[in-house]
Amino acid sequence: MVDNYQKIIRNNLKKLYGNLSSSPEYDMMAKKNKDAFEFNAFGKKCRICPDGIILGSEEQTGVFGILISLYALHAKPDMPVIEPLKSFKEFPDSAPYSGAFITHTQNILLPHVDTINKKRELILNRLDGKEGENCTGGDFTFLLKPLPKIYLCYIFYFADEDFPASVTCLYSNNAIMFMPIDGLADVGEYTSKEILDIIRD
Repeated sequence: MVDNYQKIIRNNLKKLYGNLSSSPEYDMMAKKNKDAFEFNAFGKKCRICPDGIILGSEEQTGVFGILISLYALHAKPDMPVIEPLKSFKEFPDSAPYSGAFITHTQNILLPHVDTINKKRELILNRLDGKEGENCTGGDFTFLLKPLPKIYLCYIFYFADEDFPASVTCLYSNNAIMFMPIDGLADVGEYTSKEILDIIRD
């Protein structure tokens, strides 16, 4: 039985392959292999085909599949611009999603700041990341690339006797060009969930 997520993914792929640009591999920052497009997404090898999306070794029938298909649908020849970084609320039409973004992208990491710091090299290796040279402030920072043209900067402060731990997630400046706003919120949420999965391994 095909659920709603699968229907959305299939519909997105039908739209994608029915209206490919003259250089879709350049637009997606992907490698073209016959009728498939390959790139890294959320720290895993991703393969988009007319009949489905494979992430790692698994066919995607849920949120990851939707996000990857939306990224492919919104691919443009523009290159990603990292700075100046933007908070989620700075993007147009973000207000309906801002509360959930804070809860599901930033606050879920608050109890784990110390562990994230201890395992940040592993996180960077898994999620196409680097130390946060583009990020400012914080006790430590890093920049992750969940999709080829979308970057996330995480800024962490440790808890001390005066203040609790804090986490801020910022986006590359033109991330909204490559994903609709609700999908952009989910990119943050699911990247944070991947961080938690990594530190729990």
